[in-house]
Amino acid sequence: QVQLVESGGGLVQAGGSLRLSCAASGNIFSRYVMGWYRQAPGKQRELVATITYAGRANYADSLEDRFTISRDDAKSTVYLQMSSLKPEDTAIYYCTIRELYNSEAYWGQGTQVTVSS
Repeated sequence: QVQLVESGGGLVQAGGSLRLSCAASGNIFSRYVMGWYRQAPGKQRELVATITYAGRANYADSLEDRFTISRDDAKSTVYLQMSSLKPEDTAIYYCTIRELYNSEAYWGQGTQVTVSS
């Protein structure tokens, strides 16, 4: 089992920045993919960004110029730096982890990000 705890969400004005953190604990895989998804009201959950144990990052095409994912293996933590935030970025952001080549994923409880115009 793996537990994920997100933090860093909140209310920010358009154009502002936030950094989300996700700390993993438990039986963390040595070869993993960890990342962020988001779900806005009335919409499906969508990919934001992922990063592998080797540091390879993958982003949603529309977000790569404003969002940066990073990790700190010593802290078993992944970060999402969000800048130039827009009202349409308002959503619940979920952290996830899965073992490489395994589709079964663990999810955090989510953290709310609200961007006001």
